[in-house]
Amino acid sequence: MPKPATSELNPISFLQTFVAQSLRTAGQMGCTECETSVGYVESIGLTAGPCFERICRQQLGLDGTIDLDQYADIILRIKNQIGGNFSRASSDPGVIRVTNSCCPFGDMVREAPELCRMTASVFGGIAARNFGYAKVNLLRRIAVGDGCCEVCIHTDPAKSSALEGDEYRYEKGVLLSRRAGSAHHIQTTTGADQAWCVSGTSKSTPNTERPKIIAESTTMLRAIEAAELVAPTQATVLISGETGVGKEIIARLVHALSDRRHREFVAVNCGAIPQDLVENALFGHEKGAFTGAYDVHHGFFERAEHSTLFLDEIDSLPIPAQAKLLRVLQEGEYERVGGRQTMHADVRIVAASNRRIEDCVASGTFRQDLYYRLNVVPIVIPPLRERRDDLNALTHNFLRRIASRYGGTRKVLGERAWSQVMGYPWPGNVRELENVLERSFLFSRGSVIESLALDGELGMSADNPAANVVKLKDLTKQAAMRTEEQLIRMALEELRGNVSAVARQMGISARAVHQKLKKHGLDPQRFRTSEGN
Repeated sequence: MPKPATSELNPISFLQTFVAQSLRTAGQMGCTECETSVGYVESIGLTAGPCFERICRQQLGLDGTIDLDQYADIILRIKNQIGGNFSRASSDPGVIRVTNSCCPFGDMVREAPELCRMTASVFGGIAARNFGYAKVNLLRRIAVGDGCCEVCIHTDPAKSSALEGDEYRYEKGVLLSRRAGSAHHIQTTTGADQAWCVSGTSKSTPNTERPKIIAESTTMLRAIEAAELVAPTQATVLISGETGVGKEIIARLVHALSDRRHREFVAVNCGAIPQDLVENALFGHEKGAFTGAYDVHHGFFERAEHSTLFLDEIDSLPIPAQAKLLRVLQEGEYERVGGRQTMHADVRIVAASNRRIEDCVASGTFRQDLYYRLNVVPIVIPPLRERRDDLNALTHNFLRRIASRYGGTRKVLGERAWSQVMGYPWPGNVRELENVLERSFLFSRGSVIESLALDGELGMSADNPAANVVKLKDLTKQAAMRTEEQLIRMALEELRGNVSAVARQMGISARAVHQKLKKHGLDPQRFRTSEGN
């Protein structure tokens, strides 16, 4: 007999399912909104609250009277131990405000939004027992499509301000009154699609359509097939390929064909984040974590909860951030910068790089263990110059889209322009092809585009125009490389090989300087011989 899954033996999972199914059954019998089901949930929360509090007090070493900060630690521990992602947010004195990006009841809370009353009764009951009075406002709720939860707890009736959202008042652990909030929530469901309206404003679910990918070459079709095969699984995917080949669209394909497709796809360009802010951007920070941290910041991992997180240019992550990312992949846990609460991440990672990660591992700039964790399913996207079969279809598709964008006037390529398309190496790949076609479309007066406006093109011979363009770009690149090398060499001589000083003078990071030194074969030690003379 097969061994039952771990989740079937988990008493918390059992309780969650039991309560949710009870409410679902009540709804099927026509009493979803009746006082019986509401009272049932609140009764469970008020009854279970003292037990939860007693356990958390033992875990936190708290005895006797507690203050507001200790109360906040208790309710956060209760919620996070049963599967939430609650954290404290900034608030006025005497008020506790907490936010949450992951409901302990999962998606089933949308079918039984009354479950939110359990949060109110647990939070309010514990506060009222310890402080004599509590008012709980459910300002935002995942259950009604808000995307996150926000709860505000007042413990002083004299300072209890009026807030929107569902309101519950407690005294000495007993519910005194409840009031439905002024925000109007409507849920309409048609099949698997859901549309949410809050106060009359439509909040549509993420676009779950499969992205359109133009491909006729064998190599690109293989990459698409690999994405289709791995999409329904939870495997981590590592996409490699030059800039502009379409790595993100493959990542979106994986997301669109997965069971996470109804959540928003979150894309991050790691290379565009300053190195000292990477951990803050990915994992968020707590209020007061550093100077200027006036509120809680939710990182990309929280925003991608139950969804897909696309980490582009993963090779640019600094080593400390790589270590934290490895922990998330291995344990599914992380902490915000300056935080004490362990957050749980249910996020699928799709990473991408325009460099060979193996080379980065060999050079010591990328952790080998992280590489193995990411490289579960590798997908390689070839550059456009290696899949000429796609050029024809891509060109026609882009020209149709460009014509639609600029009023519907259709244009076609002339013989010379087609020669350029097929002869040019397209170092910028698909992105460059689209940009060149759009620029050529705009500068062409007639319905036929006779010549492409390629980057850096100053003149062309009639014999082989594409070859001239390639030669010109090569010459320009070589000149730029020589100039850069001379500037770095001069800076090293002036500053006696001090890489940090060179970085400050050039206005770039020390890491970038090291990369340039490696590219030009320069050794800073050679410029330190005269140091101290």
